[in-house]
Amino acid sequence: MTFGATPPPSPRPPQSRARRFVPLGVAAWMVLEIWLLTVVAEATSGLTVFLLLVAGVIAGGAVIKRAGRRAWRNLTGGLRSGGAPAAPPETGSSGTGNTLPMIGGLLLMLPGLLSDMLGLLCLFPPTGRLILRRADKLLSRPGAYAPGSFGDAYQQARMHQPDGKVVQGEVIRDDEPPAARRQDPPLTG
Repeated sequence: MTFGATPPPSPRPPQSRARRFVPLGVAAWMVLEIWLLTVVAEATSGLTVFLLLVAGVIAGGAVIKRAGRRAWRNLTGGLRSGGAPAAPPETGSSGTGNTLPMIGGLLLMLPGLLSDMLGLLCLFPPTGRLILRRADKLLSRPGAYAPGSFGDAYQQARMHQPDGKVVQGEVIRDDEPPAARRQDPPLTG
């Protein structure tokens, strides 16, 4: 009885550092958050921890609601004026639009004291600008635009902004026949 040769195992593509360390980082973050909550509960009481968590959810919801309303107002204002806003769009409290207030609100809503601290840093204007500059540097470095990567998505989103690298124009292809034009009948008199 003969068996066919088993195919060699397909080579695995190398695993990225992010794919390797992000789950470990998330687990460490969760353990640290739980440990901090227990330390605060031992120092004060369980009711204080509960009230802190509820206050974070309420404050985060208010921040997200405000940023969402601002985004909706900018969108409807732009559509009413014919697609281009007449005035520059309103920016958030940190002068960065709605991105950082939304992220800050989401971080406030997550249960934990570290996430609340990071959320407040996103909402505070000077630190918000620092966070945006650092993120822009990280996402704008060469080699960050591998197809399907986060840097590629970031670059695609930036191209539709006024500072992007899109040049408006018309594509004319030589391989297609010109479109038939409507001929007016000759004038007879």
